[in-house]
Amino acid sequence: MHRILIALLAAFDALVAAAVGLVVVLAPLTLLWVFAFGVDADWAALWPATARIWQLGALVPVSFAFDDAAVVALGLPADGASFALSLAPLALTVFAVVFAARSARRAVRSGGAATGVVAGIAATAAIAAVVLVSSGNALATVEPWQAVVFPALVYGAGAFAGAWTEAWAEGDGGAIDALRERIDAWPSKWRELPSLAVRGAALALAGVVGVGAIAVVVAVLLRADEVIALFERAQVDGLGATAIALAQLAYLPTLIGWAVAWTAGPGFAVGAATAVSPAGTQLGVVPGIPVLGLLPEQGSPWLLLVLLLPVAAGAAAGWAVRSALVAEWEADPPETPESADASPREPVSPRIVLAVAIAVLAGAGAAIVAAVSSGAIGPGRLETVGAEPGPVALAVGLEVLLGAAILLLSPRGRAGGLASDDADGRAATADGGDVRAPVD
Repeated sequence: MHRILIALLAAFDALVAAAVGLVVVLAPLTLLWVFAFGVDADWAALWPATARIWQLGALVPVSFAFDDAAVVALGLPADGASFALSLAPLALTVFAVVFAARSARRAVRSGGAATGVVAGIAATAAIAAVVLVSSGNALATVEPWQAVVFPALVYGAGAFAGAWTEAWAEGDGGAIDALRERIDAWPSKWRELPSLAVRGAALALAGVVGVGAIAVVVAVLLRADEVIALFERAQVDGLGATAIALAQLAYLPTLIGWAVAWTAGPGFAVGAATAVSPAGTQLGVVPGIPVLGLLPEQGSPWLLLVLLLPVAAGAAAGWAVRSALVAEWEADPPETPESADASPREPVSPRIVLAVAIAVLAGAGAAIVAAVSSGAIGPGRLETVGAEPGPVALAVGLEVLLGAAILLLSPRGRAGGLASDDADGRAATADGGDVRAPVD
């Protein structure tokens, strides 16, 4: 496909992604303006509000500055006249990343991976600039460079991931194919490690995130009464309750990010000097947001058993890549088995490297999840909300390493070899052969 056409299609995809994200925010806000504010609605504020929420979904921090009258009306503390809101509604972020990956995969199949990725990023930056220029507001402001660069980076991350995976699987006739040719020239016991490491890390991280999602569902089932009570205390009508519910739905992936940190062990914070982890919960006064009713009131030693779930995710990843590794080595046996290996059919050193690589990549992915699901939601102590990426990365990495190592380093190859030898011996005996014990 002609590169100009590829670039135009990629730019159109970026436009559609941004438009859908803006419309998803604009539609409920418009209904809120119509039915809640009526004839007194400030329609000039509708588009800036939409733009700020969309920018927040692209990880752009939003700064608020209130005058004295607004501080009193909103019941803010004296030092809360100005603060930053940076905790992102990750549902918007995830949508942009997935849409970008889809567009990039199509560009790779069309033979213009770099063209499609660059065009999509450039178009997103241009759209973000238009949104920034058209949404000036003195109450809620953003840094101009962040408002342009961050949406482009979010879209670019998805596009790069989609292009890389598609090119690695199907080929791109360029740099990725050249890299694969170099890796294919490695000894047979090493050549599959890069792809298996990425696959195993993706499986492990998906398992860890899935465990976090299940934890959120369990919290909803166990703490639904508290959430309903907080809705009732808010004293909002049906429209207000719907608006709050939609806003909380946009933050559902953010809550899953917190749950990932919780199930991994380090936990997360809902304000400075607070901690929510399986070992215990230490909370002060938290905002009366209904979804925060899901927070556990206390910890328990039994809850530490949830730390086994990321280990299980690592074990599942280790089992999957071990099976693929064995199949590869059976098709093309390693050329030079190491004397220290447990079995010449399954060298130990590649399996050790593979387990470590899976753990490192899974830990890095968990750190990204923790970083994007953290931020500020208000002044003072509410400037610290979410998990610390470093401890989460370390915990997930070690837990995945333990699980993956158990499956990757277990003596499956040796057991398989003995079973094969026994079968050969039985066959030889049946044929009348003389099966003798080996002489040292």
